[in-house]
Amino acid sequence: MERWVVSAKRADFQGIAQRFSIDPVIARLIRNREIQGDDKIQEYLHGSKKDLPHPGCMKGMKEALAILIQKIHEKKPIRIIGDYDIDGVCSTYILLTGLKRTGACVDTYIPDRVADGYGIHDHLIRKALEDKIDTILTCDNGIAAFHEIAFAKEQGMTVVVTDHHEIPFEDRGGERSYQLPPADAIVNPHQADCPYPNKNVCGAVVAYHLIQLLYEHFHISERELEMLLEFAAIATVGDVMDLQGENRILVKEGLSRLPHTKNLGLQELIRANHLENGKISSYHIGFVIGPCINASGRLDTAARSLALFCAKDREEAARLAGDLVSMNTSRKALTEEGRKKAEELVENTSIANDRVLVIYLPECHESLAGIIAGRIREKYYKPVFVLTRGEQGVKGSGRSIEGYSMYEELVKCKDLMTQFGGHPMAAGLSMEEGKVELFRKRLNENCTLTEKELSPKVVIDVAMPFPYISRKLIQELSLLEPFGKGNEKPVFAQKEIQVLNPRAFGKNRNVVKMQLMDSHGFTIEGIYFGDAEAFLKNVSGRETVSITYYPTINSYMGRDSIQLVVQNYC
Repeated sequence: MERWVVSAKRADFQGIAQRFSIDPVIARLIRNREIQGDDKIQEYLHGSKKDLPHPGCMKGMKEALAILIQKIHEKKPIRIIGDYDIDGVCSTYILLTGLKRTGACVDTYIPDRVADGYGIHDHLIRKALEDKIDTILTCDNGIAAFHEIAFAKEQGMTVVVTDHHEIPFEDRGGERSYQLPPADAIVNPHQADCPYPNKNVCGAVVAYHLIQLLYEHFHISERELEMLLEFAAIATVGDVMDLQGENRILVKEGLSRLPHTKNLGLQELIRANHLENGKISSYHIGFVIGPCINASGRLDTAARSLALFCAKDREEAARLAGDLVSMNTSRKALTEEGRKKAEELVENTSIANDRVLVIYLPECHESLAGIIAGRIREKYYKPVFVLTRGEQGVKGSGRSIEGYSMYEELVKCKDLMTQFGGHPMAAGLSMEEGKVELFRKRLNENCTLTEKELSPKVVIDVAMPFPYISRKLIQELSLLEPFGKGNEKPVFAQKEIQVLNPRAFGKNRNVVKMQLMDSHGFTIEGIYFGDAEAFLKNVSGRETVSITYYPTINSYMGRDSIQLVVQNYC
């Protein structure tokens, strides 16, 4: 059962509106996002790259830079080891492009999800030794590879880690003991004494800032650096980082460049998804372009996505973009099949009573575990782990809810796993098949989530009457973009609404069009995306409903009209 809560934060909304020439509703929305003080409001509304912190203050950055400069001058072979998801691919591309531009002798290896697993492993180090690689440079991984990096150091290799994941730790007598790998340099803002103000950057942003300093040293123009900004923005959205402060500025800057990108691969991927003639938003990255980039790492090899970004020939770029779109279509079908099986287990077995869902789907492709976990979390609003049978035991991914730190809970069960890592909201793990049931039991025994915390909360920004909605207000709402995690799309609400003439549309019956009339007789167009049959059933025979909504401009056959997108109803 959803809990609807109206945000009640206070501020001088009229004063803010006057000082910044915005509607008082916009001022209220800004305050609801914890933006306070004129300087912060100014940055939120009009922030640009000049407002970003200098990357030189990130711990380990100067050491990493010095090592790379030396290796570049000495022509020592450098190998970038990335990851197979969108952040890992974008990080790898940024480092590869930047190092090549500065004259480095560099190549890459993105691990295969099935054959290699996540991050650095001993066999990758042995392969690097065979290839006479001098330096390993990680991106979006490495912070948890203590033993593997120790092995590389024993073999005389130089290792530079760039990562953004949580630092591994052990709880000892109520105190945490953090363990860093013995690399020559570690760049990760999560290090305890790192002064960099934004701890919540993705791996590609860490890589971008390293190349930024490298370009400064080699006097390479800022215009060339800006071509890499698009990839930092894509990774930030795709890896579901909070769109606040630096992240929001980087994404805003990157999205503004995407329609005019000079990268042939991105041009063709945008064209293959029919996005070439309009504005590209964070939604398009998260739900259209991003899944295509991820699809290659799920069903084939992420090297294909990297090859797309590196393509120098338009025909090759178009072919690779088409391949990614086709793979993503296949991925959607497999995901739907896995989702149905997962729901059957939840509905028909004892795990339905668990507060933490551990769902074992042995035959499911391991690359789909995280997506399916996300779908199940959305439906049941519980932390979810989906486990699959891999070549060497069980592999899985988890997706969490607010109030449940997945990484910290895994630390409490680390004796059951062969490998794990992640964030508060998402994690990955490996274990022996015989320990799955014990893992499920331990997680639930340790879980302290209350019934209230297991009820999804809908936070309403403004209870806004229909007559207040105007085209000018809708235009001003764009000042708050890009939307995403940490900067959610505003939620408006109104009660005592009559739903008039609802009609279901769409091949999958997933669209409802209607007229919405308030208690004063004011009528406005409405549309709902979701289970149309359930919507029609729930509103049928009811005098009025309460709704949350977002106002938009609907353009149809040359006519523009205000339309409300209904998000929740009760």
